[in-house]
Amino acid sequence: MIDKQTIFEIHRLHHLGWSQRKIARTLGIDRDTVKNYVNDPDRKFNRTVARNLKLDPFRQLIQKWLEEDNEVKAPVVLQRLHENGFDGKVTIVRDYLRHVRGPRKKREAFLRFESLPGEQMQIDWGHFGSLLYGETKRKLYALAVIEAYSRMLYVEFTHSQNQSALHQCLLNAFIFFGGSPKEVLVDNMLTAVIERQGTVIRFNDAFLDFLRIFNITPMACTPGAPNEKGKVESAIKYLRQNFWPLRSFGDLTDVQLQAQKWLKDIANVRMHHTTDQRPVDRFEKVRLSPMPDLLPDYRQVISLKVHKDFAVRFDTNAYTVPPWTIGQKLIVKADAATVTAYHKHKKVACHTRCWQRKQRIESPTHTQQVKKIRKKLWQDRQIAALASLGLDARYYLKAIIDTNLPIKKNVSKLLSLNDQYGTTMLIWAIRKAIAFNAYGAEYIENILHQNSSPKKNHPPVRLKNDQLNTITLTRPCLAEYDAHILKKDKNHD
Repeated sequence: MIDKQTIFEIHRLHHLGWSQRKIARTLGIDRDTVKNYVNDPDRKFNRTVARNLKLDPFRQLIQKWLEEDNEVKAPVVLQRLHENGFDGKVTIVRDYLRHVRGPRKKREAFLRFESLPGEQMQIDWGHFGSLLYGETKRKLYALAVIEAYSRMLYVEFTHSQNQSALHQCLLNAFIFFGGSPKEVLVDNMLTAVIERQGTVIRFNDAFLDFLRIFNITPMACTPGAPNEKGKVESAIKYLRQNFWPLRSFGDLTDVQLQAQKWLKDIANVRMHHTTDQRPVDRFEKVRLSPMPDLLPDYRQVISLKVHKDFAVRFDTNAYTVPPWTIGQKLIVKADAATVTAYHKHKKVACHTRCWQRKQRIESPTHTQQVKKIRKKLWQDRQIAALASLGLDARYYLKAIIDTNLPIKKNVSKLLSLNDQYGTTMLIWAIRKAIAFNAYGAEYIENILHQNSSPKKNHPPVRLKNDQLNTITLTRPCLAEYDAHILKKDKNHD
């Protein structure tokens, strides 16, 4: 029940032309209550008992959700209740949550800034915990982009807030909106603002290059004044309260797909509490600047060397590339979905991005190419001749191939050593080299050379006087010398 003063205020504001939504928001009551008292001011409403009975079967379920997230909002709870068979409206849920949580704190008042259609978009990052990929935990962020006039919202989730992630998300936002605004309002993130002294702002050079293509003017809000970008702040808050609670996600793609559905079905078609219009309807008045004919590529770019395992190392993971690129440097471009390698502007490999760490992502094509190359090598005449010498020779040949040594040069040298020293000595030298992990024909040659060098036994020196050659010296007793030294040391002490 509400008092007579509140009923009077409902009718006074109604006669002034206020909408029922605005009256409800001003007086802190439900819209249905305003509607009922406007239609019949003398009617007494006592729906408490009926409401309690209708909500009773779901109280334990609501309590469970509140234990998961005590700040969950009534519209979210209502969405989940509808999934469980509840056919009531948000009023019952909101009253119940208000009763459970108690009165709200008073909010600080701010001046509201309004923009013309298509004039400004506001952007901001929000941190949303992390996602688990196997044993790897990745931080999760969301970039919210809101068209200031219509409150039309775009959200993109990422695992990074770096420069390329910001640019790629903004580009996707402009594609979503169908054009770009005249200005973009940001906070003082380093990817947008490098330095600020009062009203003097130094923007990030890479950020300016990005905006220049779309003819956008950057604007930075004053530090400590979140009301200047209150629209996107509210959007982040709305995202936390309406989208995030009571959901589970498999990976980044799953988060983004659910977010896109939420934007389409809920966020952009709801009646906005400030404008009293749906963002999607209000956005029809917005005229944005057209997109460039050729959209730039804002993927993360890095130059990487191809290792002997025919793979490049990116974000702690190994991604395979064609084996003929071993030892060369490739340009790798990555976004949230793919990792692509280029050789002289030609794409040579493309993988789905792996968000786990220290994994090897192989392409069956690359592995098959390696097998074909090795099979071709084994079919070579000289290689076949060396392999025919036995298991040790084949093992040593495989080691030469795996260590990326010149195959033709080493095989030719080993066959030459076989002709020079014989198969038995060659295999003996190979086994000795394997024991020391010494791979290469030079090692084998050195071992064989040292083993075949003659050992010279020099005879005693002979003097011209033969009598001197027959002199025999008695062997001294070393114990006497030891006793002498010990005695000397004792006297010294």
